[in-house]
Amino acid sequence: MKDDSSTKARQSTILRVLGTVIAFGLLVYLLYEQGWEEIEAALLEIEPWRLVLALFLMLISRLAVAGRWYVLLKSGGMPITPAQSIQITFAGLFASNFLPTTIGGDVIRLAGTLRLKFDVAVSAASLIADRLVGMAGMLMILPVGLPRLLQIQDIRDLIPTGNLPVQFSLAAAPLGDWLGKLWGRFLRILRRLMTTINVWLRQPRALLLSLLFTWIHQICIFSILTLFFGGMGDHISFWLVGGLYSFVYLITLIPISINGYGLQEISMTLVFSRLGGASLTSSLTAALLFRTTMMIASLPGAFFVPGLMAYTRQQGKAPTPPVVE
Repeated sequence: MKDDSSTKARQSTILRVLGTVIAFGLLVYLLYEQGWEEIEAALLEIEPWRLVLALFLMLISRLAVAGRWYVLLKSGGMPITPAQSIQITFAGLFASNFLPTTIGGDVIRLAGTLRLKFDVAVSAASLIADRLVGMAGMLMILPVGLPRLLQIQDIRDLIPTGNLPVQFSLAAAPLGDWLGKLWGRFLRILRRLMTTINVWLRQPRALLLSLLFTWIHQICIFSILTLFFGGMGDHISFWLVGGLYSFVYLITLIPISINGYGLQEISMTLVFSRLGGASLTSSLTAALLFRTTMMIASLPGAFFVPGLMAYTRQQGKAPTPPVVE
């Protein structure tokens, strides 16, 4: 059993590495096709105040994520403080953005709870519940973008004419079949997780409060993208941005890329350009700006990562993160 588990883990790692390399290659191809001059021109169109406000909103979003996890841990009986939740969350975000090939954000967060001597089972379950609540929030806004999505009959219809490398990289199956498989995977996840989050199912108030933090996080994310597109002259409504981003979010959950690198940028570019009515240049620029803003907002976590990594080394083995597969 252990050998089978190790083999599957290695295969999953190889798949993610290869997926990341392919996604980055396609992203570079799109950048080459559009031309750096057009990307630079689009960037210059965005007023500085939009960039500053976007960074502020991203920080609020990160704090909301920390608040969501704080509620789940606290309601699970763990004596965590808001400051500790913020520190560990930012450490995890920094690890996810800057240390993707060595240690993941969930490993850092789990190490943080173990360092505080919290119960291992509850800590691991809180991370799973945290992901699940975040997923539920995105599924709530998904119907807004669904009418646009259903206009596409084939995944290849999302690809701009002439981008053959991108076309060949995606499945040629009808979109309905592809979405059906994705939906089936989420149903399997939900069934598997129902037994894991019994602690919070018995506390609907805590779940509702954690969902409230998720909505704050989502409002910030959708506002950031609305700011970027508006600054480049592509005025997409706030609600349509939310509906389309929720689809991008679901795509990035597919475990074929390390932390969604490359996959998020490509899917965001294609979804907003083909379904949102934005230009390809604006969509690509917004995707790159969005990733950059996320990375900048996670920088405070650099102050807390060394201590947590040192703790994992002292234990002789990094804690195993909960898997939502």
